[in-house]
Amino acid sequence: MTSTPPSGDTGSSSGQDTQTADLGRQPDKAAQRSGGRGLRRRTLRKFLGASAALVLAGGLGGGIVLWGQYQGIMADLPTVEGLRSYQPPVMSRLYAQDDQLVAELANERRIFVPYTAIPDKVKNAFIAAEDQKFWTHNGVDPAAILRAGLTDLTRGKGRRPIGASTITQQVARIMLLGTNAVSLKRKAKEAFLAMRVEQVLPKEKILEIYLNEIYLGNGAYGIGAAAQTYFNKPLDQLDDAEAAFLGALPKSPTNYNPERFPDAARGRRNWVLERMADIGALTPEAAHTAAAEPLDTRAFVRPGPAPGSEWFAEQVRRELIERYGQDMTMQGGLDVHTSLDLPLQRAAQGILRQGLLAYDRAHRGWQGALRTLPDIGPETPQADWTKALAAQTPPVGLIDQWRLAVVLDAAKGRVGWLESSVVRRSPAEPASPAGAAQEALLLARDLTWARRSHPLHNGDVVMVEPQAAGGRAALMQVPLVEGAVVTLDAHTGRVLALVGGWSFQASQFNRATQALRQPGSSFKPFVYLTAMEQGISPSQEFEDSPVSYGTWHPNNYEKDFWGATTLHDALRESRNLVTIRLAAHIGMKSVSDMAIKLGLVDSMPQVLPAALGAVETTVLKEAGAYATLASGGRRITPTLIDDVQDRQGRVLWRTPGLTLAAQPAQADVQGATDAAPADKVPADATGALSPATATPTVSDASPTLLSPDSLPMLRDDRPRVASEQSAFQITSMLQDVIRRGTGMLAGQGIDVPVAGKTGTSQNFNDAWFAGYTPDTVTVVWFGFDTPQSLGRNETGGAIAGPIWNKVMKVALAGQPRLDFPVPQGVMLVQYDTGRGVGIDAFKDGQIPGESLYLADGSRELTAADTGAENMPDSESDMAATGAPSGASVGAGGGGGPSEGAGHAAQPSSGGDIGMGGLY
Repeated sequence: MTSTPPSGDTGSSSGQDTQTADLGRQPDKAAQRSGGRGLRRRTLRKFLGASAALVLAGGLGGGIVLWGQYQGIMADLPTVEGLRSYQPPVMSRLYAQDDQLVAELANERRIFVPYTAIPDKVKNAFIAAEDQKFWTHNGVDPAAILRAGLTDLTRGKGRRPIGASTITQQVARIMLLGTNAVSLKRKAKEAFLAMRVEQVLPKEKILEIYLNEIYLGNGAYGIGAAAQTYFNKPLDQLDDAEAAFLGALPKSPTNYNPERFPDAARGRRNWVLERMADIGALTPEAAHTAAAEPLDTRAFVRPGPAPGSEWFAEQVRRELIERYGQDMTMQGGLDVHTSLDLPLQRAAQGILRQGLLAYDRAHRGWQGALRTLPDIGPETPQADWTKALAAQTPPVGLIDQWRLAVVLDAAKGRVGWLESSVVRRSPAEPASPAGAAQEALLLARDLTWARRSHPLHNGDVVMVEPQAAGGRAALMQVPLVEGAVVTLDAHTGRVLALVGGWSFQASQFNRATQALRQPGSSFKPFVYLTAMEQGISPSQEFEDSPVSYGTWHPNNYEKDFWGATTLHDALRESRNLVTIRLAAHIGMKSVSDMAIKLGLVDSMPQVLPAALGAVETTVLKEAGAYATLASGGRRITPTLIDDVQDRQGRVLWRTPGLTLAAQPAQADVQGATDAAPADKVPADATGALSPATATPTVSDASPTLLSPDSLPMLRDDRPRVASEQSAFQITSMLQDVIRRGTGMLAGQGIDVPVAGKTGTSQNFNDAWFAGYTPDTVTVVWFGFDTPQSLGRNETGGAIAGPIWNKVMKVALAGQPRLDFPVPQGVMLVQYDTGRGVGIDAFKDGQIPGESLYLADGSRELTAADTGAENMPDSESDMAATGAPSGASVGAGGGGGPSEGAGHAAQPSSGGDIGMGGLY
């Protein structure tokens, strides 16, 4: 029988069991809680580990990328070593023979100023404005970079970041990077380069480079050019306010241009003055005083080309570029000393223009007004017509002496113009400020000239030239005909004047150096020179009679024949048929070789018409060839440049051929004389021993240094083209050309010995006169750019001769009277040439007045020798009008009687003049 425990006991036992069970469950919950926390910790640790791994991997990857970028940037950085030998691009300068500045050649107008010559106020102005910690940082300014970065973050998008570049960084960008691209990579390159630059260069050199390289507006690079451009004064004459203004420009030369934005420019300048006071470069009082000054800039006119020198300067520029290249010429800092005689150059240009105008007025007539302005008349207020006139663009070819004018009263010929206005060369240029209004009456002869074809009307826009007195103006128009003039030193070939046409502004084509034209009969002296070299005498006679070669029937200009004619008379009167027979006798190969040796042509067809000038050459080349005659047979090469010096003053080039050397001792001269026969030793004009046989070769760029005991002498290494004796024989004959031949107009009023020759090409397309004194050669050409006839009887003697005469009178003014030196081995003899009394030079063995029998080889020539197959179909139509019976054409090509007047002219056979010279 089971006993049941008391209820109280039962409850106690159950409670104990329950308690025991609870006690057993409590550790399990704790364990659960502990396990949860561990799980979270493990999860957290895993997360943190993974995150750390990711961060580490990302950092490592980023580091690798950054290192790669850094390596790439550093590998791509240019070297800074070149800055040690910094040579800034500096403009080259051209000087005339009197050292007057003629022109500046520059891509960037820069005047280099070394650090020691830069005033402290200028240095401080730029440092205060651009980099106040320049003297203390190592290439970059971290504080400035942070400040600029914070500023850029608050400025919003779409605006260019503000700069924080130091002066060193700017040097690195300008000199080494060459780009202003906005990118972090460029800024990084700039910073790294700046630190490298600071390691290589001292601060002073860095600042020197910066101040000479930076662009400061208005075409000025560097502080030297900027001081001249804005204030028209050298750098060392700037005051504090002017120096501060230059320091204000680097931020934005355009926005602080004082002409366009005067208030902004003044404000920026004053800000720089405040910064200068902050760094102690100025006292506050001095800065305040400078800030009160007005910003007074002065207009600067860039020098050159000097008025009238444009043709010459441009030819020099071409030669420099050909020799040194574009970069060296335009930014190599060359000092180029030229042979230019500025007064003669300007005179030659004026004289040529007068000749072109005279021809144009006589042959072309008045072509009418440029345009007509409405509502202009005698009652028009001055303010109205001046405003209308100021808006007009002058035509190409308007020269500085002329003015653009408007006809105010056509009935009276009253015109008005703006005297001080600046000529606008194109519609794109801004209108010039209105100048003082002037009025005058046109010359009566000009009114008559205009009425013949195009009468004037009120409001007509015309060109006028104000006259010196009388309240008058001359009516002008730009001629269509062109011309060229070259004057050079006969001994050296130094070109003293070179005019290439009417107006350089209208056309830069240089007709003195670039235009290939036929010289006509001015070529004939070189045919005769070849004959003299072959021993033929000036008194040798050739037949002046009809001759034909197949379809070619050459003739004389006058269409008459003289029979047996001496070479003296034939050259004096430019007889074509004698010249042809002479060329046939001596051989066209000999003539061609002579022309090439003279430098007159590069190549030449060996056909008879070439002897009459049917070749092509330039005015400059012909001047050199005539200088060879004047210099006694030495090859004269025209030169415009005397020497070229680099920026350190070292001579890079000087004219070859003539050098200064020590005169040999008497014993050396005696030895040289004993070593060679007297007739084999070259002699100069006085018969002295040629320096070429006595001294060694001297480098053109390194002249011999003479000792105090040495006697200097001029050594001439130029090749001899012809003997002195032959050259003098031609000179003697050409003197008679001017005394009483085709060149009489050219010699009028010149009382010194001169020699010269006319030249007129086929169909009167080209008119020439070439002549010389013992010291000076001048050649004049006249014609149209597109070859066309100047008009019948418009010969070289009639057109070019008077221009030559005026130019030579200017060139000879103040010069001593010199005779042509007579070389040894010739004698001057006066004799009857057959058509008057002449003076010729005869070599030893030649008998004055004697003419030997010479076989007429011309009779054996064929059409192949004459080039007849190349003659134009219209050749027979190009003959000039025959002269009246009983007289021949005079010196002016028909303007008066020649020395041949009174000799009966033989009947004309008609036929062609020839493919070259007429007269």
